[in-house]
This record gives sequence, C-alpha cells and structure tokens, in this order.
Amino acid sequence: MPLPLEPVNPAQASASASPWRTSDRWLMLLWQICWPLFCGWTPKPANSWRLLWLRIFGARINGVPFVHQRARIALPWNLTLHDRSCLGDRANAYSLGAIEIGARATVAQETYLSTGSHDFTQAAIPLVTAKITIGEDAFLGARVFVMPGVTVGPRSVIGACSVVTKDIPPDVFAAGNPCRILRAR
Repeated sequence: MPLPLEPVNPAQASASASPWRTSDRWLMLLWQICWPLFCGWTPKPANSWRLLWLRIFGARINGVPFVHQRARIALPWNLTLHDRSCLGDRANAYSLGAIEIGARATVAQETYLSTGSHDFTQAAIPLVTAKITIGEDAFLGARVFVMPGVTVGPRSVIGACSVVTKDIPPDVFAAGNPCRILRAR
C-alpha cells in the first residue's frame, strides 16, 4: 500500500526547481541561523529558552516538552510537541510535513523522523510529504528511522536502530529493519 504522500508544490516544474515559495525559503534560512546561534549552545536546563524560540517560529507546544539543544528541526512551524514529550540529543525532526509527538513520548538520541521524500514516477521528481505521529507514552530507541506517513501507536516501544516503514499499533514492542512487531507490551 503506497504511503499517503502529498506534493509540497504540485506545480514544481523540474527536479532542480525548489518546491518552496521565496518567502518560505527566507524563513527557512532565518531559522537555520537562529537555532544554532541562540539555542544550539545552551545548557540542558535552558529548555524554556529553546521552547520560546520554537514558539517564535511557529511550533505548537502544549505543556512543557523537552527539546535537547543539539536536536535538529527542519521547519519548526510543522512541529507539534505535547506535554513532557522529549526530542533527544541529535534527534532529527525533518519536518517538511507535519510531525506530532504525543504527551510523555520519547524520541531518543540520533533518531530520524523523515516526513519528506520524492515522487520518482514523475519527471520533475517533486518533493512529497506525509505526517508522522508518535503516540502518547511511546518510546523510540536510539537511531530509529521513521518513514513519512507513519503512526507509532500510544505506549509502543521501538527498538534501537529500527526502520519504521508502516504504522505500529498501540501497546507493542517492535524492532528491526524493516520494523516488525515482536510482542505485546
């Protein structure tokens, strides 16, 4: 079953053309300057400062999540973080499309959440995106890779270095490449 990928710009004329409007590109550039300059060097206890900068750039933040200073966030205006969720050290939220991380969910170090891909069936190879949802109380171990359009169910645990290519139901342990359900939690 194909992923529910949506083109960022259906009118993208060629593979070398940007799918982003000029105003979006300027905002992306500003974000790429501000995060390392104002947040990348901060100590862990300065979480509220990092959350402030995420809010300034349009992230939807509910409660008090934790975002590590070395986490990478592509487009914060596509990110939703719920209370006590955690985006760990060097975790990469490649948020070309929407990413939602549920309450008390943990995205461990060096995990990669990729909402973007390309449609190679078209000559222009347009950028396509699909939302990633991490459910409440879910845990993604170190270096997990999550593909576009995937939902990890509430209270599920994904083992380290797994590649999640399809939805994971609630209350399971899953691991592997590709990720598969190992047992109920």
